[in-house]
Amino acid sequence: MHSGSSAGLKHAKRASAASCRLATTVLAFAIICGGLPAFAQTPERSPCTDDAMLVFDASGSMSSKIGGSGATHAVTRIDMVRDALSKVLPSVTRFRRVGLMSYGPTHTPGLFNQCDNIELNLLPAPNAAARIIALVQSLVPAGGTPLTRAVEQGAEVLDFRSRPAVIVVLTDGEDTCGGSPCRVGKALHEAAAQLTIHVIGLGAKGSGAGRIVETRCLAEHNGGLYLTPETADDLAAALQKTLGCPMVSQSGLDAEREFGPRYDDW
Repeated sequence: MHSGSSAGLKHAKRASAASCRLATTVLAFAIICGGLPAFAQTPERSPCTDDAMLVFDASGSMSSKIGGSGATHAVTRIDMVRDALSKVLPSVTRFRRVGLMSYGPTHTPGLFNQCDNIELNLLPAPNAAARIIALVQSLVPAGGTPLTRAVEQGAEVLDFRSRPAVIVVLTDGEDTCGGSPCRVGKALHEAAAQLTIHVIGLGAKGSGAGRIVETRCLAEHNGGLYLTPETADDLAAALQKTLGCPMVSQSGLDAEREFGPRYDDW
């Protein structure tokens, strides 16, 4: 009896050990083949799920012509932006909710303080290309440049403390209303590291570089890009790179070759 019981116990132990080895093998196979349940995996979050806000400079200087007033076949800065947006937004807004906030023109007759002229034109919405293009088409450049306050308001609209979000600032100059892009950029990052701010500076090369250099702080403090396109094609590539989805956009790769790495000193 005792001998039989001992043999049975040994057999049970060997069976248990074999079961453990089998379970370990199955687990390893599942890990390699990606067969584990979702809770055991941590897939990367797609940036295309982040809402975006285009903070648009429609101040008086956007009526200036690219290359100066004497340039042959010159177009205004705002017209160049309109053209670029019409090329980029239809594809971008298929994958990302995009909104629009503008500053410059005022809809309040006799408004004295041109630094209060910030307007939320459109909350982030799916397939918003036609609406944003129509809104930008209706803007008539005027007024000052409360750029920093517009970025702050855009971040609040995006609820940036609670979820990842993207702001793309499109401007041709510095804040003219006493705002500090460097201070605000740092404060926004400290409040929520998940906010990304890109800055696209029109006319920011050559003689115009000094006008917009401080705005670069917004991007540098918030993991974004600082791009300085000079032509309509450059601008379209910059918008695609900052608003577009890298997983579905070959244009994003083209923009990388065009503009180089982040914070490259142009």
